[in-house]
Amino acid sequence: MKDLIALLRERQLTISSMESLTGGLFASELTKVKNASKVFKGGIVTYSNQAKIDVGKVKEEIINEYGAISSQTSEAMALNCLNIFESDIALSFTGNAGPSGSENKKVGLVYTTIIYDKQVFAYKDELSGSRTKIRNDIIKLTIERIKDILG
Repeated sequence: MKDLIALLRERQLTISSMESLTGGLFASELTKVKNASKVFKGGIVTYSNQAKIDVGKVKEEIINEYGAISSQTSEAMALNCLNIFESDIALSFTGNAGPSGSENKKVGLVYTTIIYDKQVFAYKDELSGSRTKIRNDIIKLTIERIKDILG
């Protein structure tokens, strides 16, 4: 996480997040690091579908048609996050960390979206392990993806 903050500071970029299955873990881990306030504009935890609709401004039709655990919901979350915080980079996490399936989608299915420089980077991952491992793994994977996107 220190590397990510250093890179964002070097590039003079800001970041924000909208999280579901990670429950704010990305924001929590980011803000543990000194100088995070220089790059982190804020985060929103939209754990329930209603929170995604009311707070995250995801259209109810998207959740009804595709489910909360979908690329469409993840993209809407990231786009709305970008608009809410007016950050340079916005990201979202939605999925199923277990212990049981949800929306008839298996445990470990995670959708993340990163938006940077008007480009949308969408990811679908199938992770395994405990809830904690799945949540930690997607955070680590997303940090690496952001660093790759930024070069």
